[in-house]
Amino acid sequence: MAYWNVQPGVENLAERLAAVRGRIVAAAERAGRDPAEITLLAVTKMFPASAIRQAYELGLREFGENYVQEFAGKAAEVRDLEGARFHFIGHLQSNKSGVAAELFDCIQTVDSAKLARRLEAAGRKLDVMLEINVSGEAAKSGAEPAAVAELIAAVGECAHLTLTGLMTMPPWSEDAEAARPHFRRLRELAERHGVRGLSMGMSHDLETAIEEGSTCVRVGTALFGARTRA
Repeated sequence: MAYWNVQPGVENLAERLAAVRGRIVAAAERAGRDPAEITLLAVTKMFPASAIRQAYELGLREFGENYVQEFAGKAAEVRDLEGARFHFIGHLQSNKSGVAAELFDCIQTVDSAKLARRLEAAGRKLDVMLEINVSGEAAKSGAEPAAVAELIAAVGECAHLTLTGLMTMPPWSEDAEAARPHFRRLRELAERHGVRGLSMGMSHDLETAIEEGSTCVRVGTALFGARTRA
């Protein structure tokens, strides 16, 4: 898989990171929340391993990737980064679950009991989140909201998996407010089922997500810039 023609300079990345952290703090304060409760997940899909290393040097420790094959090609270059954790945030096919379980520390997109069992079979301790399609879009992956209880039970039967929360991807809109009802619905689902973690919000709508309770914002463009084909 080819990388995209973007490679941030350390100085530029430092400025972008400071701006994103400032946004997180401001949004948390407006919502009466502690900014320390919110994880900044740097989304490094389609960027080379050097971008991960640059972000690590600036203090980031949580990284998100969307493609198993892509990360497999750069994992060896970042495995020496002590304390770095890698999250899978793309759609995971069952036949790639074994490889994903070896590469990642957290799988945020568990959407079926079958996938949970496949990850369990890998025999490695993993944090997992349940991806929920709260918008009902047919083109989107994720389990239906009605399936949350069943999936929580399925993960609970897996000795190697630890459920850390729910994750969602709302319909795309440049208007951050358009995502609010979807973020709110995920929070309400989490509260109903006694789940604390919420992975929701990206570069353009992280403030809205934080106001609605997000504990993990997935940020790529605001950190590394727009991706353009090489």
